[in-house]
Amino acid sequence: MERTSSIRRKALARQHKAEVMIAGEQLRLRLHDGKLIKDRRYHLRTYPNCFFAEELVTWLVNHKEAPDRTTAVHLMQHLMDQDIVHHVCDRSGFKDAKLLYRFRKDDGTFPFNKEVKIFMRGQRLYEHLIGDKHSILQLREEHGVAYQRSFLGCQLIDWLLQNGEAVSRCQGLELCRALQEQGIIQHVAKKHDFVDSGLLYQFRINFRRRRRLSELLSENEQDNCQSKVASSPEDSQPDSPFVLHKNPPLEPAAGFQSVGARQELKIVTGGRRGSSSSLQLHSAGFPPIAQLSLTSVARCNPDSVLKRHFTCEELLAPGAQFTKRVLTVTGDALGWGFVIRGAAPCYVQAVDPGSPAAAAGVKVRQLLCQVNGQCVLYLDYRKVTTLIMTGPRIVVLEVMETLE
Repeated sequence: MERTSSIRRKALARQHKAEVMIAGEQLRLRLHDGKLIKDRRYHLRTYPNCFFAEELVTWLVNHKEAPDRTTAVHLMQHLMDQDIVHHVCDRSGFKDAKLLYRFRKDDGTFPFNKEVKIFMRGQRLYEHLIGDKHSILQLREEHGVAYQRSFLGCQLIDWLLQNGEAVSRCQGLELCRALQEQGIIQHVAKKHDFVDSGLLYQFRINFRRRRRLSELLSENEQDNCQSKVASSPEDSQPDSPFVLHKNPPLEPAAGFQSVGARQELKIVTGGRRGSSSSLQLHSAGFPPIAQLSLTSVARCNPDSVLKRHFTCEELLAPGAQFTKRVLTVTGDALGWGFVIRGAAPCYVQAVDPGSPAAAAGVKVRQLLCQVNGQCVLYLDYRKVTTLIMTGPRIVVLEVMETLE
């Protein structure tokens, strides 16, 4: 009995951690969209990608995320306790004052332990499966009970192999069992471990349900939330407008925004941020999601955003009308969020508005000089892409911009 109780407590703790991570990420994206997160200057020092506590507390109250300022502070303190948010100087406690705080995902200090990586892996798989036109997630019936967006165990293994997520059925089975262990997927009747067979499984967590921060405080609301997620992977609430991959689930996928030579705005429908077109982040030690080729991006947006091509000699000439910037981009579960094209030098063709790249200051038409201290002026975009994708999650870019 004691062992069963301990297992249940651990499962509830994992579920609550998952809810906190999703709620925190949804809040982070909303704050980026609302421009509350930005570079701030305080006491003669600039702090990138941060927010003032008192501004955020006001925002939470105005957007009905908290009934009053005291509750808003409690909510943010809970996010601090879960390592979602921290003070820019790592001081303790969240205070309703003109103090600067930052989401750990915006500065690369988020603790990516094994459990978190598996969770983010499951979230990314869920988004990929939902967005598939011929998704294996379907309404299926077993013993007179209908299960929405459920799948057969062998189907998921097949899908992982077809999409490059696993190199063998054994590795696919290992991944699926890890997802089940973390409470992301489950047998519909909760009777079987994951096996490569015709047994029916479903996602236990609805990653797209819009979380209210107030759910994180009340134990009763937490239990209700967990029960709801466990019993039905798709509750009656609509998908969040701030789902974590920032793109609609169905084709044509909302793509990256890029500015053409005449300043008009284009939509690049070349694929989701999890593709190589946007420099995907590898995580959890498993192979990446099947990637779109970079040539597919060129087909989607054949026109260069540059007004004219620049040579390396022009960039390096004394008195050249360019300014250098050093940008630090911390990839998230879906990637870095920008597209590069060209050769000698490469340039930024498009940037996902809600991506880490956008938050770090990456802009279209910027020319790439260095990646993690290595000169890339004379490389083409394929080699630069490989360099970034095989490197660390935090990418330091040296770029050049015209002084116009």
